Amino acid sequence: MAFGARDPNLFSLFLLSLLAITSAKVFFEERFDDGWESRWVTSDWKKDENVAGEWNYTAGKWHGDPNDKGIQTSEDYRFYAISAEFPEFSNKDKVLVFQFSVKHEQKLDCGGGYMKLLSAGIDQKKFGGDTPYSIMFGPDICGYSTKKVHAILHYNETNHLIKKDVPCETDQLSHVYTFILKPDASYSILIDNVEKQSGSVYSDWSLLPPKKIKDPEAKKPEDWDDKEYIPDPEDKKPEGYDDIPKEIPDADAKKPEDWDDEEDGEWTAPTIANPEYKGPWKPKKIKNPNYKGKWKAPMIDNPEFKDDPNLYVYPNLKYVGIELWQVKSGTLFDNVLITDDPEYAKQLAEETWGKHKDVEKKAFDEAEKKREEEEAKDDPIDSDAEDGDDDADDDAGEDSDADAKLEESTDSAETKEEDKHDEL
Repeated sequence: MAFGARDPNLFSLFLLSLLAITSAKVFFEERFDDGWESRWVTSDWKKDENVAGEWNYTAGKWHGDPNDKGIQTSEDYRFYAISAEFPEFSNKDKVLVFQFSVKHEQKLDCGGGYMKLLSAGIDQKKFGGDTPYSIMFGPDICGYSTKKVHAILHYNETNHLIKKDVPCETDQLSHVYTFILKPDASYSILIDNVEKQSGSVYSDWSLLPPKKIKDPEAKKPEDWDDKEYIPDPEDKKPEGYDDIPKEIPDADAKKPEDWDDEEDGEWTAPTIANPEYKGPWKPKKIKNPNYKGKWKAPMIDNPEFKDDPNLYVYPNLKYVGIELWQVKSGTLFDNVLITDDPEYAKQLAEETWGKHKDVEKKAFDEAEKKREEEEAKDDPIDSDAEDGDDDADDDAGEDSDADAKLEESTDSAETKEEDKHDEL
């Protein structure tokens, strides 16, 4: 029996799903297969300063498929900038989906794994940190305080950060990050095909002035009672309350046997806190019958607000790029997608990340186990150090100088990374 004959409704649903996938508009898709170098342009940014990093084409140290490769930062203390071009388009009246996978094999402690969508008019060979972008999206990690997903939208010559907190993944495995921007100015952020945040561009970014503001002319009425509780006027202080002492002699204390009244003076028992003492008397509190609540200024229309129906629109998107500074290299990017179909993006994530994630996790666990076993082995003893060799002392001095220089260089590099995060 044919599939459709068994269940015509299910068959119709299958055809509709297939039609939706085949009608998806893919503006850019990069799985970094053979020939990827012809589609990407490495920037000359920072080359004159000899701090431009090289990209490795690799599947990484642990992976689900050795043939599923991406591009990975390969040198510490380096700037990285690379971009690819696609046919220029506008997302007006379209859903915009920006998706990619990223893996931090170096156990990243401070650095980014984000990508950028850029509009027409840039020079790819000069693409760098100062190049204007339209959207910046992806994970960012720095110490204990910064472990979040950036979603930065450019509007009116200014970059605006999302106001909501979106935690990112912090392990050493591959994860898929998806940003969806819709024509109704709503958005979704997904990690590994699971929605982590959603809302409206109007409320979750400060692109426009607020529609409503507190009336600056409003004042709290003089007779407004905002005390929720008041002292009970019927409550009276108990008779003799003020006569209760704060401390009393300790009834269990005994005069020491060696106490001499003539030499030591008359013995008195030490005092202890009086359990009957309740502190200064205060009348009990009761609900205020005249309580009107906390006063708030009424909201009025903001005269500075002017709606923009094209708030979500980027009219000439043309490039996708990666621009990073890394103290520790090892971040690997793969499976970059720009489309108008969230379902296609979800399917691509499952075909790539979803297909390989369990095998990758197993490979990572095996690599970690091997590393731990090697670290557990005793280090060989330096016989020269045991003998107190003068040469060893000299070497130690030289090493100390080298360590000081390295520490100075490292501090400078880490300061750059912290400065970059402060700018974000």
